[in-house]
Amino acid sequence: MKKVERAVLIFFVFLFLLTVTAPLGARSHELSGELVIFHAGSLAVPFKQICEEFNRYYPKVKIVREAAGSRVCARKIAELHRRCDVMASADYTVIDTLLVDEYADWNIRFASNEMVIAMGEDARKAGEISKDNWYDILLRKDAAFGRSDANSDPCGYRAVLVVRLAEEYYHRPGLAKKMLAKDRRYIRPKEVDLLALLEVGEIDYIFIYRSVAEQHKLRYLVLPDEINLKKQEFAQLYKKASVRVTGKKPGTFISKTGEPIVYGVTIPKNAPNRKAAMAFVTFLLDGDKGGTILKANGQTPVVPSPTDTFDKLPESLKRFALAAERRQR
Repeated sequence: MKKVERAVLIFFVFLFLLTVTAPLGARSHELSGELVIFHAGSLAVPFKQICEEFNRYYPKVKIVREAAGSRVCARKIAELHRRCDVMASADYTVIDTLLVDEYADWNIRFASNEMVIAMGEDARKAGEISKDNWYDILLRKDAAFGRSDANSDPCGYRAVLVVRLAEEYYHRPGLAKKMLAKDRRYIRPKEVDLLALLEVGEIDYIFIYRSVAEQHKLRYLVLPDEINLKKQEFAQLYKKASVRVTGKKPGTFISKTGEPIVYGVTIPKNAPNRKAAMAFVTFLLDGDKGGTILKANGQTPVVPSPTDTFDKLPESLKRFALAAERRQR
């Protein structure tokens, strides 16, 4: 289909949806049953609030949430064949590489974030740490830091990427090797698992998302934009760093290249409660509903929501992709 014809078709689909789609809640009696949501650990706080608000519109839907590392969530679907209606990942590429095309048709990007270094109440040298010396403090023998598992959690491989970008940014050859070899006993399956270690003082610092640090009212150090994986304008710079992680099938590996942090959401092909799943994703992507809650929790919503799988989107979601296309022009 030609680009002009496609745009015209999308426009009329958009008009049709505006005229026939009832407001959220108007058809709440039509939705019921269990809605199973797998989501990244860093989405635990905002998704709890989003689910509570969603239930105000759809009170007959029973929501069951499971938080885990995003790659673990994807493997529950692809390898364990667990029932799932909505999958939300801290890295949209997890859905692309582990679920599309076999287990999911499409993937929509919906939120952004950045990497920071959070610190405990009694963290050693917390009064001296800055964006110019943090790596020296974390390398001290009397200081301990934690990070999540790169093979389970995007925050884990993003921590590796930050350290490798820092080696070049600060002109410190060998920095990444030293840091990644230190404190390996404090690697955990997902980033929120590190919070308890930080709270009891077993570790001093953790690599974590800014949103999680803010949600849990932690002190944190903002890193330079050149290494924090936040800015689209530094996308080419981020690509200079990469990390090897496990692939789609056991025994295989893929390379994750640095890029700005963007979350993704999909509905698996075999979602049992597809109607409720569609309503939830629509609610999540609505800037005045799910987007407002995400923003209040330190996660900037990507509104309009872009996608690389436009042709495979359900008709009711194409309006969001259309808005994204218009914004990019």
